[in-house]
Amino acid sequence: MIRLSISVFVILFLTSGFSEMKDATNLVKSNYWYIAGPSKESQETINMIRQKEGIVRVTANDNPIKEIELNVMITASESNDGIATDLSSSSKFVSITYKSSQLIKLQAREGNEEGTGCVHGGSHPRVDLPASPNKFTTIKISWTDFRQDGLSNGKLLNIHNLCKFNFVNYNPISGSLLEIKSVIIQN
Repeated sequence: MIRLSISVFVILFLTSGFSEMKDATNLVKSNYWYIAGPSKESQETINMIRQKEGIVRVTANDNPIKEIELNVMITASESNDGIATDLSSSSKFVSITYKSSQLIKLQAREGNEEGTGCVHGGSHPRVDLPASPNKFTTIKISWTDFRQDGLSNGKLLNIHNLCKFNFVNYNPISGSLLEIKSVIIQN
């Protein structure tokens, strides 16, 4: 009886972390990615590698002179300015598995006030993804960690009007690398 109880406990413990992610979609596998800035890879190359290898890979070109911005819509779209997504109030975080040679700012871009589209500008609360140059790291980021301008007293993210994620390297150095294996939103 004790062995059975221990076995049930172990099974429940091991599967408990997966239950909050079981209905989630990995944006690396499901959605088209957009790129702007001085990267070696074109948008088409990034998405070809993403489909073949299941990874998003971006390398800064030689002597980059501005930031690199990598975008993915929350709800799949034919453009980088699609409609906003209304996440469930029970959604509490996004989980990201990545490797990066530099600090990356993760912006969560909100839609327009009418909730009809995702336009350039507007609110984009953000968090830092620390450099992890030697191995893939999985980080679980609470929606309440996203703040306007990254400030602890900045405006909170509105998950009921969420358009896309921007992975931004504001100061890329030649050859800096960002690889993303998964971006999973808790449903």
